[in-house]
Amino acid sequence: MAAEDAGLRLDRFLSAQLPDLSRTRIQGLTDQGRVLVDGVAKKQSHRVETGETVTIEVPPPPVAGVTAEAIPLEVLYEDEDLAVINKPAGIIVHPGAGADTGTLVAALLHRFGGMTGLSAIGGPMRPGIVHRLDKGTSGALVIARTDAAHREFVAQFRDRRVQKTYIALLHGKVKGETGTIDLPVARDLRRRTRMTARRREGRPARTDWRVRLRLDNFTLVEADLHTGRTHQIRVHFSALGCPVVGDTLYGAPAQERLASGPLPSFTRNFLHAAKIGFDHPRTGKRLEIRAPLPEDLVSYLAAVGAATKAEPGRIDAALREFL
Repeated sequence: MAAEDAGLRLDRFLSAQLPDLSRTRIQGLTDQGRVLVDGVAKKQSHRVETGETVTIEVPPPPVAGVTAEAIPLEVLYEDEDLAVINKPAGIIVHPGAGADTGTLVAALLHRFGGMTGLSAIGGPMRPGIVHRLDKGTSGALVIARTDAAHREFVAQFRDRRVQKTYIALLHGKVKGETGTIDLPVARDLRRRTRMTARRREGRPARTDWRVRLRLDNFTLVEADLHTGRTHQIRVHFSALGCPVVGDTLYGAPAQERLASGPLPSFTRNFLHAAKIGFDHPRTGKRLEIRAPLPEDLVSYLAAVGAATKAEPGRIDAALREFL
């Protein structure tokens, strides 16, 4: 301790000696007992004296990552290379946009024994994540458990060798029984949380669809994605004037009403990733994994059927292969 420093408060003395550390950081380390004067922890108000030896322990910054959480997961398929999860609606895939906990990644870390059980290519915030589903969308999601599997899945998605089939309930009467929507998808410049199909400079996107069931002013469709743009199905059907039921961001009403009265409250998008097909990253064998339609969607469709006086057998027939 130099003579000219004698009498300074401990925190001020350290601030002068360690300009890379803020005074707030130094005060925090002092409160944690990490600042010693002649081997004894002192308060930040301690006045240093000539001849004293001051040591400070600065722990390394925490490694960025996600904390594992015991969130239930439905695993549809699993081996040493990959897993397919039936993602529930209401959970986001990885941290972001202010959501740091309760994510699918946190559940995966708990289920598969931490980072060692998942691909690390996506980094500590997205271990195992190859593709995503929106928070309000449920269904089949592929997870890479090794880096080699991750790289192979990236190639399959890039080359459009992954088959993705969705079930969606739409407002309105879609024209025809089958069709293709081939509209570019881009960020909406006025509302940044939305995408739009009205900008020519958007990224190419293609959705093939076929009608499964018509109920008054609702249409149940099966849709195959040939591209994987953000909100693609939601944007494409909204562009046709037939938004996905529950999707208020893209034009669906907050409360569904029929001539007979309001339908039950529904707080998610009626959109489910029902099937995903891909080549196994190690063996090359073609796999097709199905995710059963969630009970909340089945119940809501039954309520629509009852309100529109549809024969229950029609609904059962339309859903048979998705249950």
